[in-house]
Amino acid sequence: MRKRNVLLACGLAIILIGATAAVTFSIAQSPTAEADDNFHVSYTAEALAFDHMDQYIHDIKLPETMDFCGEPVPLDRFYVRESLEREILVNAHLHSSTLMLLKRTTRWRPVLEPIMRKNKLPEDFIYLAMIESNLTNAVSPAKAVGFWQFIESTGKHYNLEINKEVDRRYDQEMETQAACEFLNELHRKFNSWTLAAAAYNCGGGRISRTIEEQGVNSYYDMLLPAETERYVYRILAFKLIMENPKQYGFEISDDGWYQPLDYKTITVTESIEDLAQFALTQGTNLKMLKYYNPWLRSNSLTISQGNSYVIKLPR
Repeated sequence: MRKRNVLLACGLAIILIGATAAVTFSIAQSPTAEADDNFHVSYTAEALAFDHMDQYIHDIKLPETMDFCGEPVPLDRFYVRESLEREILVNAHLHSSTLMLLKRTTRWRPVLEPIMRKNKLPEDFIYLAMIESNLTNAVSPAKAVGFWQFIESTGKHYNLEINKEVDRRYDQEMETQAACEFLNELHRKFNSWTLAAAAYNCGGGRISRTIEEQGVNSYYDMLLPAETERYVYRILAFKLIMENPKQYGFEISDDGWYQPLDYKTITVTESIEDLAQFALTQGTNLKMLKYYNPWLRSNSLTISQGNSYVIKLPR
């Protein structure tokens, strides 16, 4: 019985193989099959041509010298050059992100830099804001907020109002003022703008312990957490790219740069129960109201007696 079953199975297999071969032969002779063959030949030719295309991915040339806030960067050290090169290559090839950041600079540098000058903060720190947030009101996994990425406790320490209706970390001018105060304090502590930038990332306490434990007082001599090891080099990379965009492959047409926001201001002294309705009465809408005033975090605004808020409205 078993032998007969085996013979039957073999016979069925032979029949199926023959049928499959016949169908395959028929398809191969059809116009469709011919078209498929032509497509295959064409696709293969295109693939071969692509394989021989130039990739146009070029190395970069580092400057002979550079500084951060007037403090020299020791580019004569191989690990400094390689660390800087790494950050330039990474960010120069983050094409969409870096291009969008470039376009935002013409909108926000005129807002941030006068505040920095007023507080005697070197203008190179604009690149710190860039690496922190890409000049957007970003929110990090640690709940750091805004252009300068303040956590709530730090914001409140520098007198930024933070509650369910108002969060001044989203106010570009006010958070910039707070960042200036913070960075100036760090500079007074370490007498180095480079160390102030590093401490902005990992904390002043960590930098102080590193100085004591490792016996060095230069960022470029310190062994630090991985993120801080890259932090200042990222700032330096953005400085080079933003100051010489064409050199790193970025070119924007004259009308491609984002323009500063054009607005008027009004002072409100009474609570607003419905910001959407308020916006309509001012000739705009809630979306635009919050675009111009991202620090408004609710659909209402409570104003205690004797207080007021300045609100921007699109002109």
